[in-house]
Amino acid sequence: MALQNGRRAAGGFIKDFQTFILKGNVIDLAVAVIIGGAFGKIVTSLIEDIITPLLLNPALKAANVEDLAKLQINGIKYGVFLASVINFLVIAFVIFLIIRSFEAMKRKEVREEAAAEVKPDPQERLTLAVERLAEVMESK
Repeated sequence: MALQNGRRAAGGFIKDFQTFILKGNVIDLAVAVIIGGAFGKIVTSLIEDIITPLLLNPALKAANVEDLAKLQINGIKYGVFLASVINFLVIAFVIFLIIRSFEAMKRKEVREEAAAEVKPDPQERLTLAVERLAEVMESK
């Protein structure tokens, strides 16, 4: 009997886990993590291959350092920290732009829905006008 209860509990656990995994939120989260990882690589490349050579090379040359990771004072690798800060700022800026564009699309959609609700159908307006005219004529 204990073995049967154990199997039933294990089966319930597996069923609950399967339901959890197949929910849209979990799958969306997994996709977001994968895309986020790929995006992180793009941003890292942007920092290391474009921004660092364009903007930071003069500072690196002044410090007699060839690589940002080698930029340090007394063992404190502030070059790596600087690259991480720049990386964060680029990611935060891109996310800001994405969220801002989604919000703009939502606002536009709400305005379009409101405009569509305010404007009645021309045929409906004509019918209402004829009904009002008929009411006025009947009252006189």
